Amino acid sequence: MKKGLLKYLLGAVVLLIVFVIVGKKMGWIGKPLTTAVYVEKPEFRTITESITANGKIQPEVEVKISSEVSGEIIELPVKEGDWVEKGSLLCRIKPDTYISMKERAIASVNSANARLLQSKAQMAQAELSFNRSKQLYEQKAISESEFETAKTNYEVAQAELKAANYSVESAEASLKEAEENLRKTTIYSPISGTVSKLNVELGERVVGTIQMAGTEIMRIANLNRMEARVDVNENDIVKVEIGDTALIEVDAYLGRKFKGVVTQIANTANVQGATTDQVTNFEVRIFILESSYKDLVTNTKTSPFRPGMSTTVEILTNTKQNVLTVPILAVTTRIDSVKTRKEWDKVGENNTEEKTSNSKIEAPKEIVFVAKGDTARIVEVKTGIQDNQYIEIIEGLTADDEVVSAPYSAISRNLKDKSLIRKVKTKEELFKSEK
Repeated sequence: MKKGLLKYLLGAVVLLIVFVIVGKKMGWIGKPLTTAVYVEKPEFRTITESITANGKIQPEVEVKISSEVSGEIIELPVKEGDWVEKGSLLCRIKPDTYISMKERAIASVNSANARLLQSKAQMAQAELSFNRSKQLYEQKAISESEFETAKTNYEVAQAELKAANYSVESAEASLKEAEENLRKTTIYSPISGTVSKLNVELGERVVGTIQMAGTEIMRIANLNRMEARVDVNENDIVKVEIGDTALIEVDAYLGRKFKGVVTQIANTANVQGATTDQVTNFEVRIFILESSYKDLVTNTKTSPFRPGMSTTVEILTNTKQNVLTVPILAVTTRIDSVKTRKEWDKVGENNTEEKTSNSKIEAPKEIVFVAKGDTARIVEVKTGIQDNQYIEIIEGLTADDEVVSAPYSAISRNLKDKSLIRKVKTKEELFKSEK
């Protein structure tokens, strides 16, 4: 009996607690529940909209050096980090095979020229024989068949002379190719710059690029002109324009921002990930202004940045001055519709016409809560650009309105139109009341 009585008592206590909570909310018991909020008046500020992207530092100009011919490296006078002038020797490949190819090509040219001389002599002989046969034929001193034989020999000699000429041209072309391949065994620098990467050692064999990808021997870069290459999401790329200013943070120089200018925007996207989880980005190149890192320069031929350094870039896409603004956290969204989708799903099958005509749900509207006495009223607003803290208000508010800016949990979920509120003077009081 004691256990049964205890169960009844516990049930009664739970019901009483529920009744007290509901009654307090509804105003039946004591004072109705209010939400402590912090309010601010909209202010006129200058807002700069920005886009943040991550990427790497790379030279503005970087040339990959590969050999067009295959062979063993017999001379490599540079090492990584060396400065080289345009036209200076970078690498030499063993030329023995290509020297032999050139000598064979020279022999082929000589042989073709000898055959050409022979064809010319045969042509001259055939021409004399034809002219003599022609005179005799006109005098009816020889038969028609003998004349035709002389004529045919003359035409054959003409054809052989043309073939000999073509053979000479072909042999000379082969000689030029052999000389060009021999010349390619010596590689010179196409630009002035620094050897930013060296992939081979003396004595290694490299594969030429004539018929395949080939071996990348080294890279030459102008390290005193560096740029940040970042990936910008497809939703933000439409805001970026060439000439936009950018603030660049490099992991190697924490706490410092360098200035840059957008110089190039990719037209083709880089798609990463599987089909169901693809990320579409566009590469944006930002030239780093030397004036922003001049104090870090110790060598006039190089910058303080190295290829491959990680960077975070903030691209400033738009700036508006003296516009009405409120804190970003003060703006939230609400769905304004007579019935939500779930409510319309409950409509019976017999009400198909009503369901079809009223099932359109409006897009979420941007709103703020404005304090009117001890209540919060919903005000629909039209917003513009935003930065990290504030958002532009184009329509809906005046500078005299008191906008609820904290706490965000109340703004985003709890507050409704005509909800009772209690203003606090500082945000610290708000946090204390939450505790």
